[in-house]
Amino acid sequence: MMKDSYESPFSARYASKEMLTLFSPDTRYVTWRKLWLALAKTERELGLPITAEQVEELKA
Repeated sequence: MMKDSYESPFSARYASKEMLTLFSPDTRYVTWRKLWLALAKTERELGLPITAEQVEELKA
């Protein structure tokens, strides 16, 4: 089950809705996924042994 807002004892008092969304698990996972995809594409362009199939698998 994914969460679209960060949960903390202080969040209701001190954080804005935008900040809660920014630090949510959903946003964190999407950001890491984009980072790994960009890294794999760049490593492939530089000649490291990463296949196109592996890059496509990361996109899925």
